[in-house]
Amino acid sequence: MTSLAGLRVIDAATLFAGPSAAMLLGDFGADVIKIEHPRRGDPARGHGVLKDGVGLWWKTLSRNKRTAAVDLSQSDGQAVLRRLAETSDVLIENFRPGTLERWHLAPADLLEINPRLIVARMTGFGQFGPMAAQPGFGTLAEAMSGFAASTGEPDGPPVLPPLALADGIAGLAMAYAIMVAVRAREGSGHGQVIDMAIIEPILGLLGPQMTAYRALGVVPKRTGNRSNSNAPRNTYRTRDGRWLAISTSTQSIAERVMTLVGRPEIAEQPWFSTGAGRVAHVEELDAAVASWIAERDADEVIAAFTEAQAAIAPIYDVADIAKDPQYAALGTFVDLPDEELGSVTLQNVLFRLSGTPGEVRWPGPPLGKHTDEVLAESGYAAEQIEELRRTGVVA
Repeated sequence: MTSLAGLRVIDAATLFAGPSAAMLLGDFGADVIKIEHPRRGDPARGHGVLKDGVGLWWKTLSRNKRTAAVDLSQSDGQAVLRRLAETSDVLIENFRPGTLERWHLAPADLLEINPRLIVARMTGFGQFGPMAAQPGFGTLAEAMSGFAASTGEPDGPPVLPPLALADGIAGLAMAYAIMVAVRAREGSGHGQVIDMAIIEPILGLLGPQMTAYRALGVVPKRTGNRSNSNAPRNTYRTRDGRWLAISTSTQSIAERVMTLVGRPEIAEQPWFSTGAGRVAHVEELDAAVASWIAERDADEVIAAFTEAQAAIAPIYDVADIAKDPQYAALGTFVDLPDEELGSVTLQNVLFRLSGTPGEVRWPGPPLGKHTDEVLAESGYAAEQIEELRRTGVVA
């Protein structure tokens, strides 16, 4: 048994945010039907590292999904989507505002066909406002949210993340929004429209920056690896050239760290009793910790911090992650057979449920692999599907 068995999701979104939400639902048993253009496919197929011409990011992003290649810009393709919507629970889309309406697939029309349908709309800037019609990507959200402005060294430029951070956060938020709407439908019997702008979830994750700005005029400054809330918090290089990260988010851990590095008298200072006080003396704290760590090899430092019950972790790259015993114990990665690559390693589901666990059942499939199967389930006869394929509506 899986948590979302019986939930049917149409993933008509492209690239990362919307498809990420669909992936998370598929991990726990939802039947996710990925709609792609018959000739171009989802652009995510070509993003990132390729092996033998096959996108590896795609293998993760579209795991547990069935893919049907349908041209929604053609009237017969729009008819296919309407047919699918009749028996589906959720439609996820990220077309520019007005596109579904132009295709006669407006949420109001789809809800008339299926009043229980949840239409999840994911765009860069939302469905209304002065920027609604502009193309929006995660990078723009990372810029406009304040994330880039607060990231980087104090004397350096703003720093964008080297990954689809805002898209990933929005995908998590959309999966949550969909489940909220599903829960609401249990009481009302009706679906609804979700309007999510990618610029908003990452803004919420950055904490109360607007609250502080409106209350005190505070504008966050770049602090590098340091924190505005507590100290010491940084990355430190060991004698053998490795990098370690430590955090002292609680008073007790901060005290343990200073005792460990041979400076217990610092912890007795009045200013040390608050995070703000420690931040004000960050240079002194960092110097004490950095000099102690620099005189020792990483394994010795980690062992000492562990014995002192102080928080520390090595700075990993992916090669380190691959051999880490904690990830191995958690089963964080799974190896699956793949018809294009032979086998592929994917990250497992994000959390473990004791009664209805999720599962990565198969990697992202080839373009159009399930077109015939999906259309047949919606009542299309074999000859009708073949005609749609002949006219280029499906592949």
